[in-house]
Amino acid sequence: MQRTASPHLKHGGTIPLIRTTPDVVQPAPISPQTVAMSAPSFHLFLPCPAGVEAWLEEEVRDILSAQECLEGPRAFRGGVGLLGTLEAVMRLNLHSRLAQRVLVEVAYGEYYHEDDIYALANRIDWSAWITPNQTLRVDTTAQHSPLHSLNFATLRVKDAVCDVMREITGERPSVDTRWPDLPLQLHLTEQHATLYVDSSGEPLFKRGWREDKGDAPLKETLAAAMLAAAGWKGTPEQGGALHDPCCGSGTIVVEAATIACGIAPGIQRRFAFEKLRPFQSLLPAWRSMKDEARANEHPPAVPLFASDVAFRMVDFARRNAQRAGVESYIQFNGGDALERPAPKLPADVPGTLMLNPPYGERIEVRGKAGTGSQRASFEPLSEERDAGDDFFPRLSAHWKRAYTQHEAGWTAWLLCPEMKLPSKMRLKESRRIPMWNGPIECRLFKFDLVAGSARKPAAEPGDRGEPVERGEAGKAGEAD
Repeated sequence: MQRTASPHLKHGGTIPLIRTTPDVVQPAPISPQTVAMSAPSFHLFLPCPAGVEAWLEEEVRDILSAQECLEGPRAFRGGVGLLGTLEAVMRLNLHSRLAQRVLVEVAYGEYYHEDDIYALANRIDWSAWITPNQTLRVDTTAQHSPLHSLNFATLRVKDAVCDVMREITGERPSVDTRWPDLPLQLHLTEQHATLYVDSSGEPLFKRGWREDKGDAPLKETLAAAMLAAAGWKGTPEQGGALHDPCCGSGTIVVEAATIACGIAPGIQRRFAFEKLRPFQSLLPAWRSMKDEARANEHPPAVPLFASDVAFRMVDFARRNAQRAGVESYIQFNGGDALERPAPKLPADVPGTLMLNPPYGERIEVRGKAGTGSQRASFEPLSEERDAGDDFFPRLSAHWKRAYTQHEAGWTAWLLCPEMKLPSKMRLKESRRIPMWNGPIECRLFKFDLVAGSARKPAAEPGDRGEPVERGEAGKAGEAD
C-alpha cells in the first residue's frame, strides 16, 4: 500500500487527537480557510488492487458530498486518498464496493529505527479512541523497509499505545488478534512510517451474505471491479441484462443484483468504527445513514441469470442470493456453459455475459464431460494440461451459435490469466483490462458478440498490442 494523499493534499485543520505534551511538536499553522471548518478532518486512504484505482476514485466522488470530502479524492498506485470527515468514513464503509478498507491516518513521519516508530505512536492520545477495557491489534506492512524485524516494529506500536493509555487512565488495554476494538495498520516505506486506524475492521469484500462458497471463490470487491470496468450499472442503457454461465457460488451475479437493486454493499455487516470513541456521538447519524440506504433500495430494471455445471454450486449461489435479499430477482439454472442456450431477452434489451471461469492456478476446467455433478473447479490442474485448450475454443463456438442473433446484442467479459486467450478462443477482443485475482495476474477480456465474430487463429492475434486500461497492473495493494 502506498503513502496516502498527505504529501499531495493540504491539511484541513489541526490533526485531532494528538497529545499536547511539552515534547510534542504541534502541526504547522494552517490557512484561514481551513480553520473555518468546524468538523475534524482526517487523511483517509482506501487501498484497492492495482488497476482499480481510477474506478475507485470515481466511486468515492459519487458517494461523498462536498461537506464530507474536503479535498480530493485522488488516485495513487494501490488506492485512493482524500481529506474527509468522520461522516465520510462511515459513508465510505457503507457504500464502497471497490475499496478493501477505509484507513484513517493518525500519524506520519520519518523513522530510522524502531524507537522512532514508538515515538510516532506515542504522540497520539489513544484514550480519545478507546477505553482501557477495549482491545487492539497492530498489523504491519512494508515496502523496502531497512528494519530487520517487522514483528518488533509491530510490538513497539503496541507498547506505545499501552504506555499512553496507562499514563492517561492508569490502565492498559489488552491485545485481541482476532476481534480487536482498535485495529491499527502500520505501513513502512524506506524512510517513512504511516500509522492508520482501520475503520473497517473486517475487509470490505466481506459483505455479510456469502456463507456458501466453493474452492476458489472470487472476492466481492473483484466482482464489483469487473462490473465497473464493463460500465455495468444494472439498467437497460448501461449494460442491460446480466448472465454468469459459470456462476459458482454466485459472487458476480449477487454483486450485480445488489447494484441493480441499489443495495448498499455494507448494509448487512458491522464495522470497527462503531466501537471507537470518536464515532460514538455520530451513531444516531450512522443509523440514519443506513435507514436512508434501505429506503433507496428498489427492484432491478433488468433481468439477471446465473447457471453452473454443478447443481450443488447453483444451490450455494441461490442461498447466498437469499441472504443478500436478491434471490427473487435472479433466475438460477443448472447447465453446462458450453451447451446452455442464451437467456431470452426483450428485443431492445442488450445482454452482458460476465464470467470468471475455472482456470490455471485455481482449478482445472473439466466441463460436463468431466465431473458432471461436481463443479468443474474441484480438481487440481495437472502440469501436463493447459486449462482452456479444450474448454475455451468450445466456449467461443457456443457463443457464436447462441449469442450472436439477439437484436440488441450480447457483450462478453471474461476474467482469465491466459494472455493469449483471444487466440485460443478464435475471437478478437475489443478490450483487455489488467486485473489481479489475489496473487494471479489476469486480464478482463471484452468480446463483442455479433454474427461472424469468430475468426481463424492466424488472423489478427488477440495477444498483440495490449492497450493499458486505467493504468498498468501491479500486485494487489492488500491481500485479504
